[in-house]
Amino acid sequence: MSINITMPALSPTMEEGTLSKWLVKEGDTVSSGDIIAEIETDKATMEVEAVDEGTVAKLLVAEGTEGVKVNAVIAVLAEEGEDAAAIKVPTPSASPAKTGASGNGEPKPAPAPAKPAPASPPQAPVAPKSQPVASTAVSGDRIKASPLAKRIAGMKGIDLAALKGTGPRGRIIKRDVEGARPGASAAPQAGARPTGSPDGLILPQVLDDRIYAPDSYDLRPLDGVRKVVAKRLTTSFMQVPHFPLTIDLELDHLLASRTAINAAAPDGIKVSVNDLLIKASAMALMDEPDCNASYTDNGIAYHKHAHVSVAVAIDGGLITPVIFNAEGKGLADISVEMKDLAARARERKLKPQEYSGGTFSISNLGMFGIRNFASIINQPEGMILSVGAGEKRPVVNAKGDLSVATVMSVTLTCDHRVIGGAEGAKWLQAFKRYVETPEAMLL
Repeated sequence: MSINITMPALSPTMEEGTLSKWLVKEGDTVSSGDIIAEIETDKATMEVEAVDEGTVAKLLVAEGTEGVKVNAVIAVLAEEGEDAAAIKVPTPSASPAKTGASGNGEPKPAPAPAKPAPASPPQAPVAPKSQPVASTAVSGDRIKASPLAKRIAGMKGIDLAALKGTGPRGRIIKRDVEGARPGASAAPQAGARPTGSPDGLILPQVLDDRIYAPDSYDLRPLDGVRKVVAKRLTTSFMQVPHFPLTIDLELDHLLASRTAINAAAPDGIKVSVNDLLIKASAMALMDEPDCNASYTDNGIAYHKHAHVSVAVAIDGGLITPVIFNAEGKGLADISVEMKDLAARARERKLKPQEYSGGTFSISNLGMFGIRNFASIINQPEGMILSVGAGEKRPVVNAKGDLSVATVMSVTLTCDHRVIGGAEGAKWLQAFKRYVETPEAMLL
């Protein structure tokens, strides 16, 4: 009996992925544990192992195919003694969009009697059905055009009746409309809004040539990381009631302690300011356990350990590898682990369990000279700390004298469903104590 190989869920949040590369071809024999493909998830490119053994009868999804849904059949194995040529290939219910396809997100017709497959992932906005079509029928016949082609034609003032479709059964598709010139017969009515544009604004899903000339920009398709980051940050910013708290910290004592620590450290160990901030954050979470929390529909989850996520910039977005149980780790251990995680993050070699499960996040832009900023909460975590640059500033000491100190501004963004202003302020007080008196982290 043939064995279906399906698109695996390589991370807890993965809904779809890109089949980057096949490492086997039809007719190859594979065993359990063999690497058969590379899959690009929302955060990394990962290798996929065969679970069963057999002969590759058919590869159903081509290399470079985007939007392959989790559990979709991507290949079929023939068992020992089974005729690979006689195997019936399962018919996919939906065709994933391919990289570089001429339709660029155009809906693809599905075989009858199946319903038409969606043109893009479920989160993509869809033009309302009530929007007017760009042109009228010719000789009483309905013009065959895709919804996307109609929408672009409406914005550009193109008469669909004057176009010849190159899609299935002569259907007018996106590429037919993009190369056409606006015509007076299909010009938008006075006061009419472009399709899918509330309040007369052009939505960014389709660029309007009336705003940007077609030859004035290069369009780069979204990769998996940017799609997921855009979706999650939009959801977090719009759905999580949040507030920022900002405080200034004096760093001179911390910097002196870091110099002494590195002088005494073994060869190869160099503790950074960020390593010290990770440790201070974890200790503050243990001091203020009400802040080490996540909102859920069933209640508030109070975490027993401080799992600190650290934002790392990668090509095309960012990723947050986690230092687990940071409150119980020494600075040398944190330094070594963070360097390893950051290096593998930039190579997209992290495992899903290494960038999920955090309870608190740190985002540091101080190395870019950013003085102050506020980050978007990394759900389901309850707080994220934004770290600015340390710089010389005038300060007034306890005696009332004016002096110069190295000062750093940090902003704590809190999920107000979990953490109140007083709780967030108490956490910042604890964090400030550890940063300005780093010896306290040894107690």
